Amino acid sequence: MLARRDFGAEAFTAADRAYEGSRFSEVRDAIFANPYQEVWTSPGARLPVYRVALSDVLRGAFSFGRRFVFQQATARAVDSHADLRWGSDKKGFCRLLHPNGICLTGRWRITEATAWSGYFQGGSEALVVARYSTCCSETRRGRTRSLALAGKLYPTADPEHPQPLRTASFITQQDIAGEKTEYINDARLRNAPDVHFWRRGAGVPVLLVTGVVFGRVDRQPSQRQLYQIAELGKADGQPTRTPKYMRLSIVAEQPRIAGDELDFRDEVMAQIFDSGNPVPQRTLAFDIDVSDEGTAHGPDIVRRVTVSGWQRIGKLVFDNAVASYNGDFVLHFNHPTWREDPDAPGTATRVDGRRV
Repeated sequence: MLARRDFGAEAFTAADRAYEGSRFSEVRDAIFANPYQEVWTSPGARLPVYRVALSDVLRGAFSFGRRFVFQQATARAVDSHADLRWGSDKKGFCRLLHPNGICLTGRWRITEATAWSGYFQGGSEALVVARYSTCCSETRRGRTRSLALAGKLYPTADPEHPQPLRTASFITQQDIAGEKTEYINDARLRNAPDVHFWRRGAGVPVLLVTGVVFGRVDRQPSQRQLYQIAELGKADGQPTRTPKYMRLSIVAEQPRIAGDELDFRDEVMAQIFDSGNPVPQRTLAFDIDVSDEGTAHGPDIVRRVTVSGWQRIGKLVFDNAVASYNGDFVLHFNHPTWREDPDAPGTATRVDGRRV
């Protein structure tokens, strides 16, 4: 287990404010620039494991005159659309909740006709940069952990598109408090996951603080809406139509990677690479399912979301992956602020860096 370094640029900065888009190639090159392993060798080769600690999450919360770092970071995640956050020291920032991850690149394809807009429309194809992570310090199979996949869509199919583009983000996760999923093949990742707080064990205090801070900064701590994708590439004047729920699940034909106490990052790498070969040999594909039919039951810390009427509309296919320092400390995903009506920007919870 590695101790955390200085937190870095946690708060919203001038660089965040200046963001006007990025190039897919720029972000791709950044996350592949400094891998933890030059060539993935085999499961069990050492990867860093960064801790999640209550002391980090509470830093500055009770000290008069000091800033609450986690609240700053939470507000920045919602307010900043930056795709890379280098910071003044070029070392990025510490993730306080999902520090251990693996980055993937690939394509988002909607193959079915749909009633939704933007890049949920049939025939849409976008480049994707994503990060598969776990909520806390535990990365190994057989332990309670909450697997998650965050992604950003570029409205182009050209990896060398020369102009900066603004991206659309999505955030999906298992039960936020954790599940015991032996294989990543069995994880069902939703933008509105369940929450059973007691599963977090000794990490319950971190989960409770997270819920309070997310609720203070935004409004709905356990669900991330999908309107950015529904607005991406939409023609002026075209109505926005956003699905309420999205589920990502690994396709049935994807192989299962054996291994006791296997780190999920090795599991992802083994899906795409052969040991010792730097050239990707396979892909890792997810089905994209969406629905407008669902009901949430219970308070935020004991929440069950029942969804019906799932429609399979396409696939998310990754053809390369890397576990890297920049992937863990520099790559950034915007967390869409809550809207009372996801199709109406005027109902947003946060405007110009403030909750309204």
